[in-house]
Amino acid sequence: MNDTPRIRTVLSCTLMALTFTAAGSACSGSEDHPLSAKPYDAGQQISFSAPTDGKKADPDKPLEITVKDGEGRITDVTALDEAGHHLAGELTADGQRWRSTGALTAGGRYTVRVSTENEDGAPGTRTYTFETAPAERALLVAFGPEAGTYGVGQPVTAELSRPIEDKAARAVVERALKVRSTPAVEGAWHWVDDKKLHYRPKEYWPAGASITVSGNLDGVKIGDKLYGGASKPLKLTIGDRIEALADAGSHYMTVKRNGEVINTIPVTTGKPGFSTRNGIKVVLGKEYYVRMRGTSVGIAEGSSESYDLPVYYATRVTWSGEYVHAAPWSVGSQGVANVSHGCVGMSTGNAAWFFETVRPGDIVQTVNSIGETMDTFGNGFGDWNMPWDKWRQGSALTGAAGGAATAVTTNTARLRPSV
Repeated sequence: MNDTPRIRTVLSCTLMALTFTAAGSACSGSEDHPLSAKPYDAGQQISFSAPTDGKKADPDKPLEITVKDGEGRITDVTALDEAGHHLAGELTADGQRWRSTGALTAGGRYTVRVSTENEDGAPGTRTYTFETAPAERALLVAFGPEAGTYGVGQPVTAELSRPIEDKAARAVVERALKVRSTPAVEGAWHWVDDKKLHYRPKEYWPAGASITVSGNLDGVKIGDKLYGGASKPLKLTIGDRIEALADAGSHYMTVKRNGEVINTIPVTTGKPGFSTRNGIKVVLGKEYYVRMRGTSVGIAEGSSESYDLPVYYATRVTWSGEYVHAAPWSVGSQGVANVSHGCVGMSTGNAAWFFETVRPGDIVQTVNSIGETMDTFGNGFGDWNMPWDKWRQGSALTGAAGGAATAVTTNTARLRPSV
């Protein structure tokens, strides 16, 4: 067999490979090509506005990096804080100046890496580190309620140390307040007033949910010389879904646990002139003993409506003094008529059972009363009486919370316990 064609083919391929290798070596071996040069120290080429001698930069002033005498240009700038967050900035088209557009954090530490090139195209680099001064004014946030286990109706609260009226500043604050639930639910913050926010899901919290609340405001610029401070995170657990429905028309209360009826209790609610508030309320706390006086709710001593009674197993649902409690003096009317001064009364045995069954955050709803509707804010947690679409309008991120704050209303005529 004649192998000559095959030999020629192999030799041709070998020559091609040698030619390519030689050409490649000639290119990469050029000592004058900019890409092969070791980056030079660009410190003499650029000017850096932040102090690097141990002094702290003013966080209210933007960071600037400029080229001295127009020698070369800046090609890239990367500025990171200790948490790895990028500081946004803009580089001019001619590469002569970079200026930060994002807000510097107060009391932070930054690392800035600058890339340049000279007039010949050779690359340069320089790394700077600097710190910013702490804030002169800090906005602190306190979350509530206290850590623990609550019912499915418990809102999360955020109390601010300073009033925030500006819409843009509210958005900065709200964006930094994080509520995470397992399982996940849809929820939103609502600005109650300039210093207080409430957070609730669209529906009640899922039974058994775990909730973590945190704030990422530390060092964040909120307004003119106002920065966020550190906040203590909060963890909550949600218990069973306990719902009590007091029907002022039938004079009975139905109590459910996770959707199943566990008790039906004869009750009495507020009589005309002292009618129990309609709507959804949230258990605020429990007091084994409360002394209730008519004078505390504006009833003159000695009048036919006057009272001064020791009350046991009192479960509070409004700050103005509405309770679910033992009322042994009205047992004959329970399940029959409304004779109280606004509270939901029941026998001592039933009140003790209710007291032991519910916890703060559980739902107590009154229907078919001739009374007013529970206030949304200011007299406890009436948050669930506001429709979800309207609730979201109170968010600075999804609604119109930057305008006038939602009014806080309180029925000042009844500021103490009533029976």
